[in-house]
Amino acid sequence: MSIDLSFLGAAGTVTGSRNLLEAGGQRILVDCGLFQGYKKLRLRNWKPFPVDPASIDAVVLTHAHIDHSGNLPRLFQQGFRGAIHCTEATRDLCEILLADSAYLNEKDAERANRYGYTKHQPALPLYTRKDAKDCMKLFQTHPFETPATVASGVSARFRRAGHILGAASVELTMDGRVLVFSGDIGNYESPTLSNPRPFGEADVLVIESTYGDRLHEGPDPEDELAEVITETAARGGTVVIPSFAVGRAQMLMYYLMRLKRARRIPDIPVYLDSPMAINASDIYRAHLGDQSLTEEECRLTCAAAEYTRSVDASKALDASKHPKIIISASGMATGGRVLHHLKAYLPNPTSTILFAGFQAGGTRGASLVGGADRVSIHGEYIPVRATVRNLSKLSAHGDRDDLLRWLGGFRSPPGRIFINHGEDAASDALRLTIKDKLGWEAETPDHLERFTL
Repeated sequence: MSIDLSFLGAAGTVTGSRNLLEAGGQRILVDCGLFQGYKKLRLRNWKPFPVDPASIDAVVLTHAHIDHSGNLPRLFQQGFRGAIHCTEATRDLCEILLADSAYLNEKDAERANRYGYTKHQPALPLYTRKDAKDCMKLFQTHPFETPATVASGVSARFRRAGHILGAASVELTMDGRVLVFSGDIGNYESPTLSNPRPFGEADVLVIESTYGDRLHEGPDPEDELAEVITETAARGGTVVIPSFAVGRAQMLMYYLMRLKRARRIPDIPVYLDSPMAINASDIYRAHLGDQSLTEEECRLTCAAAEYTRSVDASKALDASKHPKIIISASGMATGGRVLHHLKAYLPNPTSTILFAGFQAGGTRGASLVGGADRVSIHGEYIPVRATVRNLSKLSAHGDRDDLLRWLGGFRSPPGRIFINHGEDAASDALRLTIKDKLGWEAETPDHLERFTL
């Protein structure tokens, strides 16, 4: 029996992860993410799904980040009713991430209609909070390392990938063949999560390449964070950190906890201004077994910031002139409360905007890190007078050497290797590195390209 593999997303880009397997009349989708960044990518979210969602038997989810899970409510909206298989922590995180994504979609549509910056009459959300809530009923969770049946004759095994809480690489067995999807591989020696665990063999391997062309070089992130905060506070400014609500926000609080306890930064208030990040922190405390932190370290980390829950409390942060640290979603400045903080602090030369992770092309984060002198927020151009920095080593993705280390766990070369989830330069650089270092051939598929295995 032949198996067809189609790359419906994350080919030539780091977002929109969607890998479709078809065999014996069955369809299995590995990940179902949203496209982010450039407008031409975001428009793909609005197009009909390349196959009838009702014809998909199951979704296997590597982790909860929106570029891997965020299209699930729309898939449900369009008729998908199969099971969504993942780890327990991934399911818990998806419950808050998908609800938040739906809320932001609704608010963006509402704002566009109110202020008239839309070509559509009326503007509609991509999906609603009801869609997000209803699709959660399809989730089925599985422990790490225990094979589980996900469709007739198809089993899946989840193995820790680092990256974020609950993140997994997935081994699928179909018709006697083994297909491995790396998901997003985390940093080795993470202070908060277990190291990624490789698989030993595969007939087919699909591996991510977000940082396939570079190393995480530069100062230690804890030292750099201390330097930025100290310098900004000395000039009376505020540090605004656009942060991914899941994983990154908790790691930032871990470092801030350590810096404050060691008295390496001024005693200024720290605010976690993201309802989703606050809820995610509670989930982190409920899944201690998925982390490398002790219970006490986890408690202290989650207590490192004052939680800002209400809209009024969030607005008050921008009215205050005192030095402070604001951690707020989203990490690429594509939406959420952080946009209001950017409007308030970007024009202020005493402030620092500190990014803490990969910025996909076409996002406000990428524009700011790239040196833009103004950015558009809510239909208004905001001048950039604040200092803009990026914590280059603080990433949930492994770099080139981490990916090679993970590949080194295979006892023999996979029969066929596909490289996805990377910009073209990164994916091709990883392909050449794999050939030079390991002697293995790999392929970089195009968007919607289909292969018979």
